[in-house]
Amino acid sequence: MALKKSLSASLLSPFLIICLVALLSVPVSVGARRLLEDPKLPEIPKLPELPKPELPKLPEFHKPELPKIPEIPQPELPKLPEFPKPEMPKLPEIQKPELPKMPELPKFSEIQKPEFPKMPEIHMPELPEVPKFEAPKLPELPKPEETKVPAFTMPKFPGSH
Repeated sequence: MALKKSLSASLLSPFLIICLVALLSVPVSVGARRLLEDPKLPEIPKLPELPKPELPKLPEFHKPELPKIPEIPQPELPKLPEFPKPEMPKLPEIQKPELPKMPELPKFSEIQKPEFPKMPEIHMPELPEVPKFEAPKLPELPKPEETKVPAFTMPKFPGSH
């Protein structure tokens, strides 16, 4: 009984999917066909052409001329008297004072370095040796041979270079 239910359910679900797809695709295809067809629209009657009304000619108006402004002579500026440039008074030259010469320093012999007291040597304690860890060796595996691919040449077609 349980086997029949599972078998019918497993066969029924693909059947339902196919039916749903078929039902959903039909209106879309019908709508697409309608869109592809040219719709027939009723013809719109053309209106008779009306004559263009002519505008009456307007009288030409003359542009009024502006009255000429009389030229006013520009007043000349009075000339300023020339003043002589004041001369700068000369400053007396100041002599630079000479620096006194430094006396020569006597030459010293080489400076001796002071001797420092000797430090006692420090002996470092020896550390115990740590045993080396050796990992177990893995067995060597043979390397797989590369598979040889047969050479492939492209066939030449007529008209190709």
